Amino acid sequence: MPVTVVRFNLVEPGATPASLSARYRAALEMAAYADEHGITTVQTEEHHGAANNWLPSPFAFAGAVFGATRRIAVTVSAIIGPLHDPLRLAEDIAVLDLLSGGRLVTVAGIGYRPEEYALFDVEWKRRGRLQDELLDTLLKAWTGEEFEYRGRTVRVTPRPFTEPHPLLLVGGSSQAAARRAARLGLPFFPSAHLPELETYYKERLVEYGTEGWTMMPATEQPLLHIAEDPDRAWSEYGGHFLHEARTYASWQSGGIRSAVKSAATTVDELRAEGVYRILTPDECVAQGLDNYVLHPLSGGMPVEEGWRSLRLFCDNVLPRLNDLEG
Repeated sequence: MPVTVVRFNLVEPGATPASLSARYRAALEMAAYADEHGITTVQTEEHHGAANNWLPSPFAFAGAVFGATRRIAVTVSAIIGPLHDPLRLAEDIAVLDLLSGGRLVTVAGIGYRPEEYALFDVEWKRRGRLQDELLDTLLKAWTGEEFEYRGRTVRVTPRPFTEPHPLLLVGGSSQAAARRAARLGLPFFPSAHLPELETYYKERLVEYGTEGWTMMPATEQPLLHIAEDPDRAWSEYGGHFLHEARTYASWQSGGIRSAVKSAATTVDELRAEGVYRILTPDECVAQGLDNYVLHPLSGGMPVEEGWRSLRLFCDNVLPRLNDLEG
């Protein structure tokens, strides 16, 4: 059965507090609807200081999703590890893991926007060392035992629900990230389809004598929107996808490797690229993907249009994917 994902970053350019509150509540209602219909995962993420109101607090959002659902997992992909206090993060993830019965998946990256580090007065040049400390601290904290932290003895409670610890992956597109994951025996989450980096990670596992696995995006992992009339939907709503694509493009330098990589400057160019796809239910089923990532509120998409996409997917796509698997 393919993995099915509903992604939320809660972007809304020019939002008012009232409109953004309505968007947040709609996302929770959508998560509950997705849970009821058997979608696998809610995916969310972290960015700070964005003019379009990109979600900065993924764990707060994850907690609300867990309160509204019973089965669906929440993947935070990804946190910007060095911006978090390690002990406090260990506590927050432990509480969410207990609250959800083990449904939280955390991907820890180091980000790619120096301005986010400046916002929190964290030194950009120290991000690798800070990430090493964060990951090491989380693993020690979740044992519930005392350990040495910055020259003092500490103990973090409560222990998480999941044994030996909540699912934690190391994200990134560099050899340093792969080495970091292998050294700690943590799974590796390349930020794009990078088979050569997966090979490097496996070699480092052997070198360190640790065990791990890779969760790598497919060669194609499009962001999907479902509509009865894709031409009309592109005409009316394509600007929302373009806004997100252009935001990503403005953030990513030449060295950044990301699954969401677009050079489009117009809606027509974006449609031709295939990174974002508006499909009929029949076209969606025919994609034959390993992962179906629905993005119903992309780039400030009107909530009612997001609901149309989600309902079409749950009513007219998901049952047929189940039938194909059966």
